[in-house]
Amino acid sequence: MRSEECPSPAAVSARKFATRSPQAPNAVRQCWCRLCQYLSAGGGTVNAVFNKDAFHVSGETKVFTSVADSGSVMHRSFCPSCGTPLFSEAESRPQVIIVRAGTLDDPNLAKPAAIIWTESAPKWACFDPALPRVEGQQPAR
Repeated sequence: MRSEECPSPAAVSARKFATRSPQAPNAVRQCWCRLCQYLSAGGGTVNAVFNKDAFHVSGETKVFTSVADSGSVMHRSFCPSCGTPLFSEAESRPQVIIVRAGTLDDPNLAKPAAIIWTESAPKWACFDPALPRVEGQQPAR
């Protein structure tokens, strides 16, 4: 992963944001909870879960705190210039950081292994038939 300029051409002042991890993600899931649908403007999101102690973040971010459908208190970081969602941290799982796959330089690092919150997905949602589906939150490992 490398530093990136803020992807929005409308940003008043592009800021640098960088992430780095020597490890591959522990898990990658496509999420269809209602909040992820809001964040993605209608679809599900793809999220890569990394060990927090092996993941480095630099650059300015802003944080929005909310309660997820699972009941977990989530701290969701985003770009203060353009609003792009970057990563989340759950108070119930302080050892991990959940990174939005679209922010990774190599999108192939984030191939989903499961689909979660399928019960919240709209009727038109398409699911990869090869992936396991979970109606709600997948149990923590």
